[in-house]
Amino acid sequence: MKLLALLMTGVSIMFSVAASAQETSGVQSFMQEADAWRRQKGERLVILQNITDSVGQAGMENITKAEQVFCYQVENRPAGYSGYTIDGMAVTGFCGVVNADLRDMIVKQFFATEENISTVPDKCLIRPKLMLRFVRGIDATDVLLSSPCHSFSVFYGGKVRTFNFKPGAEIIDVMVNSFKTSTIPFVSPALLNQLLPVGVAQNTEQKAIVKERKTTAPIRQWEGSGNEPIKKAPVKKGWNNLKM
Repeated sequence: MKLLALLMTGVSIMFSVAASAQETSGVQSFMQEADAWRRQKGERLVILQNITDSVGQAGMENITKAEQVFCYQVENRPAGYSGYTIDGMAVTGFCGVVNADLRDMIVKQFFATEENISTVPDKCLIRPKLMLRFVRGIDATDVLLSSPCHSFSVFYGGKVRTFNFKPGAEIIDVMVNSFKTSTIPFVSPALLNQLLPVGVAQNTEQKAIVKERKTTAPIRQWEGSGNEPIKKAPVKKGWNNLKM
């Protein structure tokens, strides 16, 4: 319970950083200490060997030595979707930059805690909820969190590896539920000429771009032109049919 309380606190802090960006100018509000990942409070972090072997050394170094970690809300890509995507999934919102403490906790719980991961295959359909992008230099490794089919998938180098996180399901649920009603609409960082993939207007010029775009087409094209819900076509093949 102590771990979950700390996780909840970390998630709350992470969102407060994202939310405050709508009221401030400049991207500095999203910046974190460059070497914050090195803080392990005196303990040596040992990544599980089977994860390193599966993901690869380069992909794991992006995670353990990440300079920034960005959080996005995602869902299965609807039929006819032409909006923004990440690893083939529709981006439905931006949920902030992960702060240093939460970042360390995520790496430890997902990649260095053996009791949170099951080696027994689980027959369930992956449900995309959150995508964490671990950025190091110009390289990045993506980690997808799924619920209620509790798992995490690591995307790197054109490959994806999925792990059964059922024993640690409560950790994923805390993270997903904390952002369920607390998302910020995603705007293309390229559209806003942002060097960091923040996706939130940071100054007057960027806000003007967003305002102009809204008069011509939805910022998130997956919303459609009316209020009618977009029907999702059943997915019969692809990454989300991966078996853990």
